[in-house]
Amino acid sequence: MTKLTKWLLRILGVIIGIVLLFNFVIGPIIKSQTKKHSPEQHITHTQNDLEVKAFYCSPAKKDRKIFGELVPYNEVWRTGANEASTFTTNKDLNVNGELLKAGTYSLWTIPNEKSWKIIFNSEMYGWGVKFTDQSPSRDPKHDALIAEANVSKSLTTTENFSISFLETSPEIFIMTIAWDDVAVPLKISVKQ
Repeated sequence: MTKLTKWLLRILGVIIGIVLLFNFVIGPIIKSQTKKHSPEQHITHTQNDLEVKAFYCSPAKKDRKIFGELVPYNEVWRTGANEASTFTTNKDLNVNGELLKAGTYSLWTIPNEKSWKIIFNSEMYGWGVKFTDQSPSRDPKHDALIAEANVSKSLTTTENFSISFLETSPEIFIMTIAWDDVAVPLKISVKQ
């Protein structure tokens, strides 16, 4: 083996060592420290043979003004913290009169004072924002459905960001996105 080959193998070994160190030691430590402040939430809703799931990371209000400041109006938001939130359904759904096919979607929103756009995007993104400029990771060309939902002001404060489901009839449920003094209910039905 030549000196050059030995030298290249050592460099390759160092690079592999650094990648393994980051993937198995440093990365998980950073992720666990980040998740401490915005823990993962997995919500499942079943009714009849329908099963819908939401995954999101739940940041806290911590005496901050949320909408219009921390989360700007009229800009795409990753809808939670850390990874992009996701929505999964095992059945085709009707959302505001439009078809949302069974599958898993990343969930994005554009908050405004009176109404929000709720975006179901067919691509999965490892993190909710780009590391380079902190802009949303979402690529609009993969938007499967954009629904509009009116904002309801809550009489109480929701300290931690949440997504919840409520059955209103055998074929209809409400998905509510809530944080601070804002609740955004979206009526969804099973496609017949």
